Amino acid sequence: MALYFLTYDLRKSRNYQPLYDELQNFSAVRVLESTWCFKRMNTSAKGLRGHFAQYIDSDDGLIVSEVTDWASRKTDGTPNDLE
Repeated sequence: MALYFLTYDLRKSRNYQPLYDELQNFSAVRVLESTWCFKRMNTSAKGLRGHFAQYIDSDDGLIVSEVTDWASRKTDGTPNDLE
């Protein structure tokens, strides 16, 4: 199972709820204010970017990264908090 980080920048309307709801469906953990982590099988960062794009506006920014090594400091959560 691969670990992914998702980072976003919601720009104008800033309707976070659809994105938050989908992140909850993924059992994601908030790492920083606009960064979440989750685990997934049989997908790619590109595929996940396409999936999550439907939950944000067309002018919003989104990065999905597959992560093999990480370290953190003073974060809200970490990948260790994933179920």
